[in-house]
Amino acid sequence: MSPTPANNDDDDTPKDPLSEMLANLLGGQGMEGFDAAELAKAAGLPSDPKVLAQMFSQVQAMMSGSSDTPVNWDLARDAARKAAAGDDPSVSPAQSREVDEALRLAEMWLDPFTELAATAIIGKAWSRAEWVEETLGTWQRLTEPVANSIAFAISTAMNEQLPEEMKSMMGGAASMMQNMGGALFGLQLGAAVGALAKEVVGSTDIGIPLADLQMALLPANVKAFGEGLEVPEQEIRLFLALREAAHARLFVQVPWLRGHLLGAIESYARGIHIDMSRIEDLAHNLDPSNPEAMQAALSEGVFMPARTPEQEAALSKLETALALVEGWVDEVTFAAAANLPAAAAIRETIRRRRATGGPAEHAFGSLVGLELRPRRLREAAALWSSLKEQRGIAGRDAIWAHPDLLPTSADLDDAAGFSARRSASDASESDVDAALAKLLDGGFDEVPPEETTEGPEHPEGPEHPEGPETGQ
Repeated sequence: MSPTPANNDDDDTPKDPLSEMLANLLGGQGMEGFDAAELAKAAGLPSDPKVLAQMFSQVQAMMSGSSDTPVNWDLARDAARKAAAGDDPSVSPAQSREVDEALRLAEMWLDPFTELAATAIIGKAWSRAEWVEETLGTWQRLTEPVANSIAFAISTAMNEQLPEEMKSMMGGAASMMQNMGGALFGLQLGAAVGALAKEVVGSTDIGIPLADLQMALLPANVKAFGEGLEVPEQEIRLFLALREAAHARLFVQVPWLRGHLLGAIESYARGIHIDMSRIEDLAHNLDPSNPEAMQAALSEGVFMPARTPEQEAALSKLETALALVEGWVDEVTFAAAANLPAAAAIRETIRRRRATGGPAEHAFGSLVGLELRPRRLREAAALWSSLKEQRGIAGRDAIWAHPDLLPTSADLDDAAGFSARRSASDASESDVDAALAKLLDGGFDEVPPEETTEGPEHPEGPEHPEGPETGQ
C-alpha cells in the first residue's frame, strides 16, 4: 500500500486524502490504495488501525448498501446479530429437550384454568441470534413508519447542509447519500434489538407476539433471569414456559388480537412527526471525526417532539390493551403454577420487570418514541380475577370474543363494578336490538287493538247514538 493516495493527474499537486477517499467510496472503488494513517491525519480521525478499519467499514456499508426502502434493514439485521453475538452459545440438545418438556407440561397445566384450547405449536429453544432472526420482521413492521420519517429527515437535512463543492463532487451519487439516513437508523435499531435479545426469555416476553404462531424460550436468558432468586432453574423454566404457553393460546385462539395490537402500534408510530430543526442543527454541527454522534442522538430520542393529544389518546388505548393481555396471562399463569413453591416470588419478579423495563427496552423506546410496557398490569390482573369470581372461567374468557367487549381504562379503575356496568349495557343493547328487529319486520306499522280508532261495532242504547246530533 502506498503512503499517499494514488494521483493520476498530470500536475504534482497532491489531492486532499479525505476528499479522494469519499470520491472512491461513492464511485464503488472502496479503500484500495489508501494509507490509513494519512487519512486519519487529514481528517482528524483516531490513528488506531482497528478503530479506523471499523469506521471505514461502516461508512462504506452505508454508502454502498442498496435497499428498496428508505431504511437499510440488511444493515439492521447485521447490527442486531453482532450486538447479540457476545456470549451467545448454541442451544445444546439437552437444553432443547428441557424446553420442549417444559412447554408440553405447561400446556397440560393450563387446561383446567382457561377455556382457550391448547395450540398445536411445537415449542423451541432459541439462541439469542435465532431470536433476532425470528423476530426482526415484526420489529421492521413496528418501526417502519417512524424509521422512514427519520431516514427521510436525516437525508434531507444532510443534503441541505453539504457544502456546494461537496455536492458537485458527489454528482450522481445523491441517492447513496439518501441511504445514509436509513443506514444510520438501521444501525441503531439493530443495536437496540440485539440488546433486547440478551434480556428476553421467550417470543412473547414484551407482551406482543414477535414471532407469529411460535412458542419458544431462550435457555441462556432463562438461566440469567434466575440468578439471585435462589430458586431451582427447573422451577423457573416451568413458570416461564407457562407464561409463554398462555400467551400462545391467547394469540392463536383470539385471531384478531395480534393484528389489533400491532395495528395500534403502527397507527401510533405513523402519527410521530420528526423535529426537523433538531436534525438540521445536528447535520450542521456534524463532526466527521465523531461518527457516533448521529447514533447517540438517535438513541437519546432527540428528534421526537412532544406527543399530540391524539397520540396521547392512542397511547392510552394501546397501554390498556397491553395491560389486559399481560394481566390475563399473569392471572392464568399464577393459577396454573399453584404447585410451584416459588410461584409467588417469580410472579412478583416478572411484574416488576415488566413494569419498569430493562435498559434495552428503554433504548428501543427512545429510538421510536414508544415503550411497550403494561403500566397497569396489576389492575388488569385484578379485573380478570374479579371476572372469574363473578362469571367463572368461561365467562371471563368470553370477553376475548370481540375487541368491542374489552374493558376500558376506566374499567381498570373499578374492576369490581365492571360486570354490573357490562350487564346494564348488554340489557340496553338488547332493548335496542329488539326495537330494531321490530322496525325491520314492520311491527311499528301495526297499532294495538286498544289503540284502534274504529273499535268494535257500537252497541245500541242512549249512551251510544247511531250518528251525530243534527241539531233538531
